[in-house]
Amino acid sequence: MKRLIEIRSQEFLCRERAVRDLERRMFWLAQAEEWEQRALDEIAYHFRECNLAQAELNAA
Repeated sequence: MKRLIEIRSQEFLCRERAVRDLERRMFWLAQAEEWEQRALDEIAYHFRECNLAQAELNAA
């Protein structure tokens, strides 16, 4: 979950830059969306791993 915190921090920084850098606002928002997607992917990966581990325990 430490990785998720780091990813969300990057997303937040990009959104902050979008507020402050009006000339490149769209760029920073696009970057934030990429980081948001990475966070969602990380969450999905975590749940897949948890479910796999649980399935292995149930099978044993």
